[in-house]
Amino acid sequence: MAAGSAMAKADRLWKNENQRDHRQNGLQVIDSEGFRSNVGIILCNGDGRLFWGRRIGQKSWQFPQGGIRRHESPEQAMFRELDEEVGLKPEHVEVIGCTRGWLRYRLPKRLVRRNSKPTCIGQKQVWFLLRMRGAESDVKLDNSERPEFDHWCWVDYWYPLEAVVPFKRYVYLRALQQLAQLVFPEGKAPPPPEDVLARFEQARRERAERSLRPCLPAALPRPPRAPQPR
Repeated sequence: MAAGSAMAKADRLWKNENQRDHRQNGLQVIDSEGFRSNVGIILCNGDGRLFWGRRIGQKSWQFPQGGIRRHESPEQAMFRELDEEVGLKPEHVEVIGCTRGWLRYRLPKRLVRRNSKPTCIGQKQVWFLLRMRGAESDVKLDNSERPEFDHWCWVDYWYPLEAVVPFKRYVYLRALQQLAQLVFPEGKAPPPPEDVLARFEQARRERAERSLRPCLPAALPRPPRAPQPR
């Protein structure tokens, strides 16, 4: 979705969301299903390569992302996260477009904080596509008190599908597919690698098979003992 209509669509989506049942945990907005409202940022350069950041103190890499705060529009949240995590200002980028509707992913059970109320079980995201207009020297990863990244690089368009943590891969695929034509106009968008799509399809089938399995008890009950003769 192109830039002008994308911003309007994202704002309408957020206004409609605020009219529904949602709960607040500090500055976070979590809906009645447990999904936290969030924005993701795909930042590209003139060659169609993407910003890829390594999370500070970790081995995992990802796109910039962050929660939408109370009384904040998706666009405002996007520019705030861009400043906090990448150190870029609005004048350093051009907004090209954003995804349609919410894209959701669930957190693994080990990452769900059950003691936190309301409980957040995952994220629902609007993804913004930006083009770098400033210089690479404008990137400042230490622009906030709690930096998100300690290193970054440019990567090929579909590379993040293979490198991001598994529970975010399907959302990354959907976002990259929706926005590819804006990065590569005139039908020049390269297709996702066949082996990556094959792994996605295999994982989808395995999830479907698990959902169809009957719920069996962990152990079958033992039959009662036969009465002993007296």
